[in-house]
Amino acid sequence: MSESEEEPPARKRAGVLQVAKAVFWSFFGVRKSRDHDRDAMSITPLQVVVAGVIGAAVLVFLLIMLVRVVTS
Repeated sequence: MSESEEEPPARKRAGVLQVAKAVFWSFFGVRKSRDHDRDAMSITPLQVVVAGVIGAAVLVFLLIMLVRVVTS
């Protein structure tokens, strides 16, 4: 294989904290361009979907608990 046919470097996979932070800020619709570019290179779509579902479930749970506290 010649130098011009080298494979691109493997993407570094994002950690759980990085994915959770990206999903948290995306719930608010606020992302820095620099962070978005970094996340786009390391976070896979599956990680985003799983973290989004978990984040939505936690948000709904917290809202239900808040309503229960306020109405009691």
